[in-house]
Amino acid sequence: MVVTGAAAIDPNVLRGFEDFGIAMLQGYGLTECSPLVSGTPDYSDRCRKAGSVGPAVASGEIRIDDPDEEGIGEIVYRGPNVMLGYYKMPEESAAVLKDGWFYTGDLGFLDNEGWLYITGRKKNVIVTKTGKNIYPEEIELYVNRSKYVHESLVHGVNEGDDAGTTVGIQIHPAYDIIYEEFGAEYDDACVYKLIKGVIKDINEKLPIYKRIRNVSIRKDEFIKTTTKKIKRFNHAK
Repeated sequence: MVVTGAAAIDPNVLRGFEDFGIAMLQGYGLTECSPLVSGTPDYSDRCRKAGSVGPAVASGEIRIDDPDEEGIGEIVYRGPNVMLGYYKMPEESAAVLKDGWFYTGDLGFLDNEGWLYITGRKKNVIVTKTGKNIYPEEIELYVNRSKYVHESLVHGVNEGDDAGTTVGIQIHPAYDIIYEEFGAEYDDACVYKLIKGVIKDINEKLPIYKRIRNVSIRKDEFIKTTTKKIKRFNHAK
């Protein structure tokens, strides 16, 4: 059995482990909740719900605040494991603790069995001129499946009043794989053309408003937190 957390795991990867006979349990939590909010039970049909982090822990309750037409909204939680507040930070505490509920800042939805699916961070959402919400983490998941992509970061690009905000992406290519396949003489222009082809194929499968319009290549890896998450606002334009 393997328990995974801290960041989302690709559902296809999870199913792959299950096919090998390794039970994969996925948990979701925050330090402010000591830390577990939900988790996939080991008796459940995990493959069928591979994108979910499971129902709330037995002592807690999850609801979705201000859901949109797709049922996606901010994940809020209450239970005995929620913190009393941030130490000597009353304003910050009041911003996230309301009427006994902790506002996580994460976005997601609940299915009809109460299983939670996380779609991204509230502060990361890209809002288009027409009011459509784009969740960077969703698009990054598709892009990172390419063997030619080591890691990526999706961000909004302000194109002015007429076009509004469009989708941009920074990509750190998988140079080792690229050079092994195409040779060490494969230059920056060739790498960019290759990555543009990857993005073109992905765009064809996405709704028009989610399509990536701006692509940039970075030679170095992204700056990360201690838990290996990209420090998004250190890089986003």
